[in-house]
Amino acid sequence: MASVAATPTRTPNGPGPGEASASFPTVASDPGPREPEEEGEEEPAEIHLCVLWNSGYLGIAYYDTSDSTIHFMPDAPDHESLKLLQRVLDEIDPRSVVTSAKQDENMTRFLGKLASQEHREPKRPEIIFLPSVDFGLEISKQRLLSGNYSFLPDSMTTTEKILFLSSIIPFDCLLMVRALGGLLKFLGRRRIGVELEDYNVSVPILGFKKFVLTNLVSIDQDTYSVLQIFKSESHPSVYKVASGLKEGLSLFGILNRCRCKWGEKLLRLWFTRPTQDLGELNSRLDVIQFFLLPQNLDMAQMLHRLLGHIKNVPLILKRMTLSHTKVSDWQVLYKTVYSALGLRDACRSLPQSIQLFRDIAQEFSDDLHHIASLIGKVVDFEGSLAENRFTVLPNIDPEIDEKKRRLMGLPSFLTEVARKELENLDSRIPSCSVIYIPLIGFLLSIPRLPSMVETSDFEIEGLDFMFLSEEKLHYRSARTKELDALLGDLHCDIRDQETLLMHQLQCQVLARAAVLTRVLDLASRLDVLLALASAARDYGYSRPRYSPRLLGVRIQNGRHPLMELCARTFVPNSAECGGDAGRVKVITGPNSSGKSIYLKQVGLITFMALVGSFVPAEEAEIGAVDAIFTRIHSCESISLGLSTFMIDLNQQVAKAVNNATERSLVLVDEFGKGTNTVDGLALLAAVIRHWLALGPTCPHVFVATNFLSLVQLQLLPRGPLVQYLTMETCEDGDDLVFFYQVCEGVARASHASHTAAQAGLPEKLIARGKQVSDLIRSGKPIKPVKELLKEKQMENCQTLVDKFLKLDLEDPSLDLDIFMSQEVLPAATTIL
Repeated sequence: MASVAATPTRTPNGPGPGEASASFPTVASDPGPREPEEEGEEEPAEIHLCVLWNSGYLGIAYYDTSDSTIHFMPDAPDHESLKLLQRVLDEIDPRSVVTSAKQDENMTRFLGKLASQEHREPKRPEIIFLPSVDFGLEISKQRLLSGNYSFLPDSMTTTEKILFLSSIIPFDCLLMVRALGGLLKFLGRRRIGVELEDYNVSVPILGFKKFVLTNLVSIDQDTYSVLQIFKSESHPSVYKVASGLKEGLSLFGILNRCRCKWGEKLLRLWFTRPTQDLGELNSRLDVIQFFLLPQNLDMAQMLHRLLGHIKNVPLILKRMTLSHTKVSDWQVLYKTVYSALGLRDACRSLPQSIQLFRDIAQEFSDDLHHIASLIGKVVDFEGSLAENRFTVLPNIDPEIDEKKRRLMGLPSFLTEVARKELENLDSRIPSCSVIYIPLIGFLLSIPRLPSMVETSDFEIEGLDFMFLSEEKLHYRSARTKELDALLGDLHCDIRDQETLLMHQLQCQVLARAAVLTRVLDLASRLDVLLALASAARDYGYSRPRYSPRLLGVRIQNGRHPLMELCARTFVPNSAECGGDAGRVKVITGPNSSGKSIYLKQVGLITFMALVGSFVPAEEAEIGAVDAIFTRIHSCESISLGLSTFMIDLNQQVAKAVNNATERSLVLVDEFGKGTNTVDGLALLAAVIRHWLALGPTCPHVFVATNFLSLVQLQLLPRGPLVQYLTMETCEDGDDLVFFYQVCEGVARASHASHTAAQAGLPEKLIARGKQVSDLIRSGKPIKPVKELLKEKQMENCQTLVDKFLKLDLEDPSLDLDIFMSQEVLPAATTIL
């Protein structure tokens, strides 16, 4: 409660005015500590997808609550198995999937399968069917054109609005338009994000964006997991256990040096959308190469600092549309806009031949300066934080300034009023105050006398009793009523007028929301490329080359980007799978010699090049790769209800066999070990022979295996398509030295005994294992070890003798027949 009070007191010698004191208490509600500029209280983002499929074409639109933006995909052809739709679902992971209740059997079958995926993390999407009339073409167009969009100025006419939206949304894509209409219907019905608001408040839509899935490289979730591109771990803080996960040791973790949240989000998006678009990839590499030049290091650091002030603009704009703007939002927006202007000025001094610098220099328009100037001239940041509400600077509105002057001058004025009131009060009352309380007005406050016990004692002639608070009686007098009429509710009037100014300022900002959204897009792109440049500088990465005519990859002295950070020394290895020769590489070698690391290294370097990053290699030439398939680790899960080997076959190898093309990269490690040795070897040979039978359309396959019989029994046909590689080792007496170097050839043995010794197994077990292995290879029968058998017999004999010596033969209750049947006869089978 805010109040203004003036209190004169009587002298002890009798009636008459004594010393008068005036006080001006501040707002009673403590504003608390300054709000952080980060948006820590933001709710988890949700995506709501609307999809239609008809006559082999797919129409998709979805709403992202993180930036209140609708994304749409122009009509695209899709197979009856709806592979394109599955790719979209894997990428955006929607909270709900909205579609028409009138569907063909292919879509019905697909949605039924989607709804039954109990293992889908974190949970299955909700399938929502709307009546087919809600997806009508004309009604969908009407919904789009009549929507209330905060990014469009209020002054825009209906014709101008139609022309503007037509420049963004391709209305000739009929399925997509119908999907957009259905999505708007769903958002209006569910009231996503505004469930608790008045019904006249619509779902905020801050923009429309197009997204496409063309030229993308296909990578499934198993590949992301086994290559450690992403790796989520539980957060170690007990305060964040329920809130989610943190990134562990992963490729994303070591490359993510982004300074703003939206840069990190864009980097994750690039990782989920590796592309074959050479123009896009080279444009990213050009920026990274520019910032790697020594003379540009200071510029990179300055841009990085500026990017740290680019905050969550969509969240602020969303709050503005709902009139939920906080004091800290204005400060965050002010810093964001001024940082964007700093980025613009810096990029204007950089080479305009680089597209990103040219876009920032041109598209960060003077609207940003206008927004920053308005906020800086209007918002009183210190006053707003002190009062925990929006306040304006002086000289903005003369009426507000006049009312604030009156409010500030009230203490001395009320002191005089209180003196006059005290003269008319009973002489027993020692003092009184005239106070001002917002929403209530001016009141006369006097201390409660000892004689005032009952409520009836509170009545004073000429005064209207209001309430008792903290042993103070509050009244309305003729003078306080006159003050109410003369001055009014100053505090509330000031708040109302400042709120009106805030609304006008919000409208000015929302009218320029498009340029703010573009700022976020370009700033996040710059943030990602600066992060990749920083990682490339620290880790010694080099720029890859792209060769559309090359089917495969060529890597010279490549390194595993994660393993080289964990190992004291790392041995680089080259890889070449371009052309028709050596399309299938069979890699053998001892256990722990580095076969799996080599496979992952090839996959990671290829992946990094396809997201536009420098790579850990001396040189790398990347051809037209359209997919990366892996079978490296077995993904076990109880919820799937499948055995480990079935998962290897069904979810990993079968995908590669059915979908890999001549431009695909396939990495297979130890396939077949999950079942009987002979059956596993046969399946591995059959899969490789299947690929070899494709001839020139065979994918580029790297197979690491310990099945040496694959080579010894000549299970694969001879020809130029197969190349045998091994990991170089050297036997030094009983020791085995690993060089971790790939060379041509075939391993002679797996050296499992050496690995067993390193694992700490007893020497007797290792020796026996070697003996059994040699007997199997030579085809000789395996017999028990006589020495071990004799030791066991002697132990059993000694145990039986000890039991006999403990018998008391003089005991009349002893029954030797029972001892013979229960002890001697059972032991005889192990002794004889």
